[in-house]
Amino acid sequence: MSPAEAEKKEHCGVFAILGTPEASLITRIGLQALQHRGEEAAGIASTDGRQVYLHTGEGLVKDVFEKVDIPAKLPGFAAIGHTRYSVTGAPSAVNVQPLVVELARGRIAIAHNGNLTNSVALKKQMEADGAIFQSSIDTELILHLIARSKKHELKDAIIEALNQLEGSFSLAILTADALYAARDAHGFRPLCLGELKGMRVIASETSALDLVGAAYMGEVKPGELLTITKNQWTREPFTVPRPESSCIFELIYFARPDSLVFDHSVYRFRKELGRTLAAEAPVEADLVVPVPDSGFMAALGFAEATGIPFEPAIVRNHYVGRTFIQPSQEIREASVRIKLNPIRHILEGKRVIIIDDSIVRGTTTRERVRSLREAGAKEVHMRVSCPPIRHACYYGIDFPDEKNLIANTYSVEDTAKYLNLDSLAYISLAGMHRAAGGKNRYCDACFTGRYPTQVDRSLRKDALEKGAQQMELEQPRPPSPEEKKD
Repeated sequence: MSPAEAEKKEHCGVFAILGTPEASLITRIGLQALQHRGEEAAGIASTDGRQVYLHTGEGLVKDVFEKVDIPAKLPGFAAIGHTRYSVTGAPSAVNVQPLVVELARGRIAIAHNGNLTNSVALKKQMEADGAIFQSSIDTELILHLIARSKKHELKDAIIEALNQLEGSFSLAILTADALYAARDAHGFRPLCLGELKGMRVIASETSALDLVGAAYMGEVKPGELLTITKNQWTREPFTVPRPESSCIFELIYFARPDSLVFDHSVYRFRKELGRTLAAEAPVEADLVVPVPDSGFMAALGFAEATGIPFEPAIVRNHYVGRTFIQPSQEIREASVRIKLNPIRHILEGKRVIIIDDSIVRGTTTRERVRSLREAGAKEVHMRVSCPPIRHACYYGIDFPDEKNLIANTYSVEDTAKYLNLDSLAYISLAGMHRAAGGKNRYCDACFTGRYPTQVDRSLRKDALEKGAQQMELEQPRPPSPEEKKD
């Protein structure tokens, strides 16, 4: 991902189905609906009751499977699939999921969305005991824990492993004869259950269920394990209840607007954010303009609440790649324009309110505002549909280090000056929670610093080392107080 686009990053998507000879084909379709959750790599594992098969590759789902004879290479009645963005572990072929290993109990495959906050301690302990790791991702730790279990039944070994994990995880696990799905006790990351002609389907978002024609049956509950075979399926808690802390940024940014996430309509939530913003931070203007794509729903809500005309006056180029590195300031600025281009004849001479879902570093936002000014906008006001992001995430969102979060260092007024805005306002924390229907069930640690679990801050080291070279290419940050005096 380029530095200009590195402000917020997707994480992973999980899909699984059991009960049809077309399991791998349906999984391939389901992964297409989850492509937005990770564009780095994709993979599918399947079983025919005798063996577990695997095909993975780096790139988009369509590229990984375009030339693959899926029924021949991935036969069987059950399959799990994964789309990946690396939160832990660098981009690499050995880190692509599902991971498949040969255990004494037989072959087992796993697909994981989330981030384990005790991974460093677990890995050090296992390596001291002689364990050898093939990848650099925390998902492999789960397989080691299952392999080490002395439990006779595989399900009991899985439960024992899950109870040693801390942090966020939504999992699909496949063996030769069964499919398991589990979600961490806090429910950080989403996972839902569907039904398709008597079959059970698991997915990160309901948009994947819709695409394959499955009916939504509800969430996999926090702390719950599903066991699915050809003949039956069961659901049971694998741990004691804990306070629910679902990631509110899933609703703000990551999920597709046509999904239900945490049993909440993403579309309705984002529109309500816009309505709340309009009440909290009104401003006189001629147009409300969304930043594509995640600003659309909030902008609609803002426009409806204020009566200011809604105009999609920034056009997104959907055919721009996301992996090139820009070697110069000029190329970095051009990359923003290539992806998002303003429509001059709509903006010229107008007072514009732009609506975006968040500001992280602010570098990309600054170029967007500059492009609006150059397109002739008379005034540019910005309204943001989440509160200021001031803290790192340890549960699966790869925000930059805290010192590189613009809201963690600079006031709203200084940020507005740096971005060359006539005004800037964020939704309030209370307003965001009201839009989500209440505060108690959502994690807001990236805004407040109140983490629902103990976190190992050394987990940031890997992410920082991965981003070090890209950080050298970043555009300048807002000036420090000392620099302003100069």
